[in-house]
Amino acid sequence: MGILSGNPKEEPMHYGEVIGCWAYVGANKGLISGYEAFINHAGDEELKELLRNAVETMKDENRKVEEVLKENGVTPPPTLPERAVANTEEIPAGARFSDPEIAGAVSINVGQGLVSCSQVIGQCLREDIAMMFAKFHADKLMFGSKLLRLNKEKGWIMPPPPLHKSGQ
Repeated sequence: MGILSGNPKEEPMHYGEVIGCWAYVGANKGLISGYEAFINHAGDEELKELLRNAVETMKDENRKVEEVLKENGVTPPPTLPERAVANTEEIPAGARFSDPEIAGAVSINVGQGLVSCSQVIGQCLREDIAMMFAKFHADKLMFGSKLLRLNKEKGWIMPPPPLHKSGQ
């Protein structure tokens, strides 16, 4: 097996692993900035707490992936500046994102994150990177289930029409 035998950390990353990791960190950095803005806009405390948890989780994921990239001689994407903290009540109603809008956007991001993690896992030859993204995937599933529960409890989710079987 040559270079693919032994310790996976000693195996070189292939181009797919590099771009998957790099793009994941870049996307997380954009989401962190957006979620920091959403925290400023959100009125619901449970939603704010979920957003804070998401930001901390993405920062932790980025630290882990950036370490792997740097160990392999790849410069991670740049980090955006942190958002200033704002008072939600001072943001004019017409300019403020509503809680259902925020929860909907984050729900879409969770689905996209699950697909991104799956894509990196599927193209990996290095088991350590695949397992790291499997953990990220599992964490996103848990976060998504908490967000779904909150969406249902608050009445923010808009379900599609129910399926009625023929003859009923």
